[in-house]
Amino acid sequence: MSNLDNLYREVIMEHYKNPRNKGLLDDSKYKSIRIKNPSCGDDITMQTLVCDGVIKDCRQVASGCSISVASASVLSEIMIGKTIKEAIELANNFLNMVSNKEYNQALDLEEAEVFNGVKQFPARIKCASIAWVAFKDTLSKE
Repeated sequence: MSNLDNLYREVIMEHYKNPRNKGLLDDSKYKSIRIKNPSCGDDITMQTLVCDGVIKDCRQVASGCSISVASASVLSEIMIGKTIKEAIELANNFLNMVSNKEYNQALDLEEAEVFNGVKQFPARIKCASIAWVAFKDTLSKE
């Protein structure tokens, strides 16, 4: 195993054990989306506060495997401060990366880059993706 693989595993385990932005707020200004994957037990709720086209806060509650919990945590950190356009572009880029599709490597995915290896394990793609799909849904028009 390479040092890079070890680093990636450490980042994933750190976010799994100490998830960032965990806990939902009872505030009608936030939009929440919950997605459950009945086949594996992953259960993710993403909550987003958008003001003037910018993501002011991103909250999450995730239960399931280390990849799904860590992915929700990483996403919640990197999206705060992004415009809706930037956030959707990042989310689509991430989903392409983990699905082994063409993606823009020049677009900085920050810590989300640690999930690049997931594409080698097709059964784990959904684990890494579920939070990102829920997050994008929080940005869609009602």
